[in-house]
Amino acid sequence: MGNSVLQKSPEEIRKMKEYYSKFLIEKLPPGSVFAAKTPSCAITAYQSGKVLFQGKDGENEAAKWGAATAASAKKSPASVPGAHLPKNIAEMSIIGSDEVGTGDYFGPITVVAAYVRRQDIPVLKELGVQDSKNLKDDKIIEIAKQLVPFLPYSLMTLHNEKYNEMQMKGMSQGKLKALLHNQAIGHMLEKIAPEKPEAILIDEFAKEAIYFAHLKGQKKIIRDNVLFSTKAEGIHLGVAAASIIARYAFVRHFENLSKRAGFTIPKGAGPAVDKAAARLIIEKGVEILPEYVKLHFANTEKAKKIARV
Repeated sequence: MGNSVLQKSPEEIRKMKEYYSKFLIEKLPPGSVFAAKTPSCAITAYQSGKVLFQGKDGENEAAKWGAATAASAKKSPASVPGAHLPKNIAEMSIIGSDEVGTGDYFGPITVVAAYVRRQDIPVLKELGVQDSKNLKDDKIIEIAKQLVPFLPYSLMTLHNEKYNEMQMKGMSQGKLKALLHNQAIGHMLEKIAPEKPEAILIDEFAKEAIYFAHLKGQKKIIRDNVLFSTKAEGIHLGVAAASIIARYAFVRHFENLSKRAGFTIPKGAGPAVDKAAARLIIEKGVEILPEYVKLHFANTEKAKKIARV
């Protein structure tokens, strides 16, 4: 699958819009001039002059209009913190892996491994991919919907009931996260085979030795070219893209939980969450909690006190 970015003048973009007039779509991404979808390629032109070609024939379609811009046209993400990481890691083809939901009382843990090739980096920059913690949910949804049709990724979701079951058996959250990351990365490697990434970068939640200790006894442990770093979303867009897709999946699960509960469930683990859990207990019974929450959080006892159970 080839993706390319061209820099074009307003007049050139007008000509392109006319050329793709049969394939124009009505719903436009924010900041775009036009969007079209041919049988083998999606074309989006932005007010900045950037034109994105995405799909199996993206590179060939872009070649009709000129040479693609260099991947380094924009400033790279943050500088690399750690001498152990390759200096050019921001420009490498890597699998990035990140998780969402570990600090939220309600909702599952979602882990995503995403593969970003060198040639995809300009496209992701133009789409606004960055650390999901810097984006509001509506923006995350907007970007994720543009990523998932073309970006190879693997999503693992640990729902509350299974999370509570495994946690009660003595598994720490750190071990559960390590298992999920290892599985997501393994699935991602299978998806892109025989192609191999130049590296695998995990947003560090535990030191390397502890991470692999958590995986001891697993049938398949991914070790080759696995790197770890804190704030990895700012080091490579592969991790940033993974965090956005993981957050998107998490938000969708949250919406489903709210529908089942009959009221909007807040995120996080603050006082508003305690009140929401208490309402859930009062309206549906305390026995329903394992389906919605991470029981070992202190919020459980706080909610019970509010609900007087």
